[in-house]
Amino acid sequence: MNNLDKQYQNLLQDILDNGIEKSDRTGTGTLSVFGRQIRHKMSEGFPLLTTKKVYWKKVVTELLWFLRGDTNIKYLVDNDCHIWDGDAYKNYAAKTSMDVDGQYTMDEFINKIKTDDEFAKKWGELGPIYGKQWRRLRHYFPKIYPEVSQYEHYIGVKTIDQIQNLINNLKTKPDDRGLIVSAWNVSDLEDMVLRPCHNFFQVYTRELSLDERGELVMSGKYEVTHELDFVSNKIPKRAISLMWNQRSVDTFLGLPFNIASYGLLLEIIAKEVNMIPDELIGILGDTHLYLNHIVQAKEQIGREPYPLPNILFKDHLNDFDSIIDILRINDFVLDNYQSHPAIKALLSN
Repeated sequence: MNNLDKQYQNLLQDILDNGIEKSDRTGTGTLSVFGRQIRHKMSEGFPLLTTKKVYWKKVVTELLWFLRGDTNIKYLVDNDCHIWDGDAYKNYAAKTSMDVDGQYTMDEFINKIKTDDEFAKKWGELGPIYGKQWRRLRHYFPKIYPEVSQYEHYIGVKTIDQIQNLINNLKTKPDDRGLIVSAWNVSDLEDMVLRPCHNFFQVYTRELSLDERGELVMSGKYEVTHELDFVSNKIPKRAISLMWNQRSVDTFLGLPFNIASYGLLLEIIAKEVNMIPDELIGILGDTHLYLNHIVQAKEQIGREPYPLPNILFKDHLNDFDSIIDILRINDFVLDNYQSHPAIKALLSN
């Protein structure tokens, strides 16, 4: 049974019934509720909504962009993913507003990003957003040199790879209560084109029971060369869950992508550390519908969900001990995805 779509439809109805009207930075206006939750068992299928088509390739492209540590839209644009175009263009338009005659239109701007590397380097950059915080966080700290008679203090710099640190800790300290990656770096917020909406995530692992490991053997997903020899056959010992926190939730357009993206991230991390994806949990702060999405939300509420799809990794990835830095957009297979048609709605920037 597809419980995920039902949860999502109930959330849309909750906002329509209980939301209060609020202004927002985009000027569109919202209906808003606060403090909601999405929970999904990964064993019930991959969390890609079926009550409207969610563009899978765009989900994958954006997540791999984050994992690359990239903060420039050129990679996205080159791979036909335009989620961040509006934010980049808004930044460009604001900073070139004194030269209106020389401003490019949105279409011209995106074409320049595609064709002019220098232009893309300057205007495609979004500041220290997700990719920078996840993979290239810069930590500044005072250093002391004891060989100097009067201790000399100066600022040192260390780059922190939060994703790799998470992987390392999962392999060595899987019960650590600090398995967290944060994109909310207060010192960098003013330099970001858009503050992080999903601002941190935490993972949690548990040991699998003997029966659960036996079921994995019987599932046929693992090549068993020694009967019930779990170690020789690299049968996972643990299940892993992921919970993300989201301060601001564009429920109609953004949340379906967020759910699928963190579901995919959970699958990737699980494969990287040889664990089984368990539960995906979203903690939602200001959970809103833009006022120009209300008609579309009502349409989606009336649709009957299909069964959830499954996700597979391409076989060649099994040849690598670590996949986190070599993943490509086509390394994933979405199996048996059936959905209702897409519902068009304007993105508010």
